[in-house]
Amino acid sequence: MSPVAVIAVTWNSASVLPGFLATLPDGMAGLDWRLVVADNDSADDTIEVLRELAPDATVVRTGRNAGYAAGVNAALAAAGEWDGGYEAVLVCNPDIRMRQGCAKRLVDGLGDGAGIAVPLLYEDGRDAPLHSLRRESTVLRAFGEAVIGNRRAGRFPYLSELVTDPAAYERPTRADWATGALMAVSANCLAACGPWDESFFLYSEETEYCLRARDLGHATRLEPTAEAVHLGGDSQVSPRLWTLLTLNRVRLYGRRHGALATACFRGAVLLRETSRAVLGRKASRAAAAALLRPGALRTVPGP
Repeated sequence: MSPVAVIAVTWNSASVLPGFLATLPDGMAGLDWRLVVADNDSADDTIEVLRELAPDATVVRTGRNAGYAAGVNAALAAAGEWDGGYEAVLVCNPDIRMRQGCAKRLVDGLGDGAGIAVPLLYEDGRDAPLHSLRRESTVLRAFGEAVIGNRRAGRFPYLSELVTDPAAYERPTRADWATGALMAVSANCLAACGPWDESFFLYSEETEYCLRARDLGHATRLEPTAEAVHLGGDSQVSPRLWTLLTLNRVRLYGRRHGALATACFRGAVLLRETSRAVLGRKASRAAAAALLRPGALRTVPGP
């Protein structure tokens, strides 16, 4: 059996790396695997932690804060140098903690039309899995989320991107895309899709990749027997990151739809953020202001 590449992208990740590396042996049990880390010019002790705790890992130093997709591409290029190639790759955030046998269950779930497999994701300390499955964006779904909220709207497939039906997380379920904190990608899917889109510095890169894979016949599939804990990020509370997430969401929609539909979608997203800004949410206030700026969607820089 060919090895599996474990791809991780780091940026000032010294605090979360030890836990990630400690859980890798159990999470990758049953597989021949190699760790490849792309570091986006960390200013902390990330490189030193890798040298000490993962001396056999391949470390690619991009030399700049290049963004998540660029880091994935740099690591994939390094992984492709192995003789004989690889069966699949695991693309994961360094704040993921895989549970026993997670990776093998994901890799075993590839095939039969599924090019991407994702696990049940849990927040640290919570028993219920996160709602990690998503539907493709539509204008109606954006308005549904703006008017009644994504969790309430999630009960109605035409009114929300968020999949909230508990049954969907109890069985193998296909979705348009899924949270990209941890995903197994088959070699066939990688070959068909090519590099990740580096124009998305952060956020929407996994959405774009999953939708592109689906368009090429490689679906995203939840494997409920595979489990991992995601420590999470600060996009929900940081105005800067929430703005980046919001703008990239609209940019991606605009790449796949015409000008009129994109204007309607932008308006629906603006309605959602404005309504939440009125309630005092600072991150939504920043996102709404950004959406109103002329030319805001042409170039969205990273943090």
